[in-house]
Amino acid sequence: MKFKDTRGEQSQKPVIFISAGEASGDQHGAGVARELKKRIPSVRLLGLGGDLMQAEGVELLAGLDELAVMGIREVFKKLPFFIRLHWQATKLFKEENVQLVIPIDYPGFNLRLARSAHRQGRRVLYFIAPQVWAWKEARSKLLARVCDRVLTVLPFEKEFLERRGVSSDFVGHPLLDHIPDIALQPPGPTKESPVIGLFPGSREQEVRLMLPVFTEAAKLIQRRHPKLEFLVARPSNISQNLYEACGLPTASSQETRKLAQCALTKSGTITLELALAGVPMVVGYRTTPFEFALARRLIRVPSITLVNLVAGEPIVPEFIQDQMTPQRLADALEPLLEPGTPEHVTMTRNFHGLRKQLGVPGAVARVTDHALGLLE
Repeated sequence: MKFKDTRGEQSQKPVIFISAGEASGDQHGAGVARELKKRIPSVRLLGLGGDLMQAEGVELLAGLDELAVMGIREVFKKLPFFIRLHWQATKLFKEENVQLVIPIDYPGFNLRLARSAHRQGRRVLYFIAPQVWAWKEARSKLLARVCDRVLTVLPFEKEFLERRGVSSDFVGHPLLDHIPDIALQPPGPTKESPVIGLFPGSREQEVRLMLPVFTEAAKLIQRRHPKLEFLVARPSNISQNLYEACGLPTASSQETRKLAQCALTKSGTITLELALAGVPMVVGYRTTPFEFALARRLIRVPSITLVNLVAGEPIVPEFIQDQMTPQRLADALEPLLEPGTPEHVTMTRNFHGLRKQLGVPGAVARVTDHALGLLE
């Protein structure tokens, strides 16, 4: 993308670079951009992200269709692209006199970007801390060295980071601003044809690995319950062509979440979204054998599901790698199909307590407070 030459205006307007490489980061980055524009109408926003950030006025150097990769092999395939992008971004910092860099999650790329920004003497506000409590704890030393402040969205992260010398603050989870409190919502009408949401991922490789298994599980369930309907969540950065073979209708993740009575989902932030919306779920995840073997050696937490980690107990069933078979997924999901079953009641009751642990709404406003503090 060719950036507008505004060097003559730099003394009058702050320039901020927001870097997000995944769909969830794009959503949160858009919220930050919106709040920054509200507080500082003259601010100029540059960055990496997706359609949502662009709609809020962020001038993008690269989009999610190029950034969203998964696994070591995919990263190596695109290594020349990421090296070039890092060089372009750090060059842009100098050319546009960027005062503040806000990396959002996406640590493989964003930690290196944060280090380069720090070396250039720019302020760094890392939003959504890398999950160093789960793996690669050594990254906490880099966070302490190159970030002016690290903002966490999970309740236990602040203490973990501060014990390792990282200046941090818990701002609450930004999902609380997007998803109404289920405890305050009246029960919706019972649908004659309940919808089951399938959430196979936000990266192309994830969808290739997860969707065929999810589709087979859906077929098994539909044989037992012919009235059920299925809807597949498709992020805007992934082509519809990838979903044609499954033979199921698709919609945006938000629309699918709103319609779903229960869900079959990959792990990740989507599990928190579903839990906050009160949608019972079964979690499955599969990667390549090499990457799974590597992850088993590095990951130090008892669950891959954020909902279980925040709750401190296994409130959602999860099936990983070879355990993730269509039959097991279908059998685990079946007791959740009807709202009155003990499994459905217990899971949704546990979801009510989860919201309290994620803080209070207003995370984006608190991120913006920190950003303005670093610009002073």
